Amino acid sequence: MRAETLAPAMMIASGSIHAVVNAILKGGKDKMAGRALIDGSSAVLLLPATLLVPLPEGAWGWLAATALIHCLYLYALVRAFEASDFSAAYPILRGTAPLVTAALAVGVFGEAASGRELAGIALIGAALFGMVGGRHIGRAGLGWALLTGVMIAAYTVVDAHGVRAAPTPASFIVWMFVLMGSLTVAMFALLSRGRIFASARSQWRPGAAAGALSILTYGLALSAFALGPTAPLAALRETGMVTALLIATFVLKERVTAGRAAGVLGILGGALLILTG
Repeated sequence: MRAETLAPAMMIASGSIHAVVNAILKGGKDKMAGRALIDGSSAVLLLPATLLVPLPEGAWGWLAATALIHCLYLYALVRAFEASDFSAAYPILRGTAPLVTAALAVGVFGEAASGRELAGIALIGAALFGMVGGRHIGRAGLGWALLTGVMIAAYTVVDAHGVRAAPTPASFIVWMFVLMGSLTVAMFALLSRGRIFASARSQWRPGAAAGALSILTYGLALSAFALGPTAPLAALRETGMVTALLIATFVLKERVTAGRAAGVLGILGGALLILTG
């Protein structure tokens, strides 16, 4: 399969899996413990792989930057889910991300994007915001969701450059998960004063499953970034909102509105513009 076809397919699959990971996090009682379990499990699973991949020479700076950004992102994500419904916070944080990513990738790093691709990115962002519909979200929840979206955009651009700078994509992916997972567990352990370890006992099974899925979803995304441009590929990942809506409706039992249904059509329309750009 050609890179022009493989990279978008990988990113669309990544988006759907990412929605499942976040739904598992939202469904847990202790969000900090849940996120620590997800990232800690990812780190443990990939730790042996550090012996099999080359050191990420040329990408250490990108790894350090993404580790710090991911810590801010995960803290903001937990706060957003603590303060808001999944179906209210998730569209906002995911809608912010592709717009800011495009601004950074194209405006700051000078990456190329066609007019059709930029139109698709804008349509996906607008559709995601529209999916909030009549859902109430407080000022705190909105603030944390917007901050999460900005952090997603920041780590997306950093990771896209890091995976290209490393000797191999696998090298960057493995070392990123091990470093990020270690820092995440340490951060939430300090913030909770160790409470997460007691909470983890009751939710370790879904946390471990989500950790394995986290490797798959972001491994696919980073592999796609190694093959193609950042902004349109990052926007395609937001097609996972369709999966998120299905989960919110049939698993979390949240109501589907006409606005959310229209949002799905907007996301799919934006994806079509990008894929045909």
